[in-house]
Amino acid sequence: MFTGIVEEIGVVAELTTLPGPTGGTTLIIHLPPQSQLLSDAHEGDSIAVNGVCLTVTAFSASPSSSPAAFTTTIAPETLRLTDLGALTAGSHVNLERAVRADTRMGGHFVQGHVDTVATVARLAPDGDALTVRLAPRDRAVMRYIVYKGFVALDGTSLTITAVDDNEGWLEVMLIAYTQERVVLAGKKVGDTVNIEVDMMAKYAEKTLTGYLTGLDGGAGGIPLLEKIVEKVVARRSGDKAA
Repeated sequence: MFTGIVEEIGVVAELTTLPGPTGGTTLIIHLPPQSQLLSDAHEGDSIAVNGVCLTVTAFSASPSSSPAAFTTTIAPETLRLTDLGALTAGSHVNLERAVRADTRMGGHFVQGHVDTVATVARLAPDGDALTVRLAPRDRAVMRYIVYKGFVALDGTSLTITAVDDNEGWLEVMLIAYTQERVVLAGKKVGDTVNIEVDMMAKYAEKTLTGYLTGLDGGAGGIPLLEKIVEKVVARRSGDKAA
């Protein structure tokens, strides 16, 4: 579990494609000077890399001459569902350690399980702030996107400032402080980001679907909704006739 509050920006030092039929990639990430990200690290710990929960397989927290670094492996399924496969040596990535029980929750509940990839469709300065428009590759996630709701973009917890369900896009705004601390501010139109919607919306959807299905005898809730809509329409038609 993460909060979506990026701790540091790391730099991809090396990517190595693993041999064999399963594939996958080994990723080595260098940390900034004086980094404390690995001060309490252990092998097997989770670190979100651009919003993707990955496992630390090796690390060097107190180097004598080299930057602090950690190694992780990206599974083929993760490469298919995220844009981590587009990283190259020198790419900058958002980093956040898994949340602790005594950590202040400054963002929102983020799992590090990416739902889809979104493309940057528009960048618009607004004073010192920057508005970013994103078009998800899988438009089905738009049903979880609501105005003033939460979304994690490359692991950054952000508030949704605009939504267009018909055209399939959402917007967020980066204040100057955030622009200096996350990789999204350096993206260009056409670049991609990993997007994770608010998991609470998924739970709400499943709970409501189950409730409606129970009311409608296991028919999935759709016939029941249709009946409700028909009654509302009929009532309004009757009011107009009167």
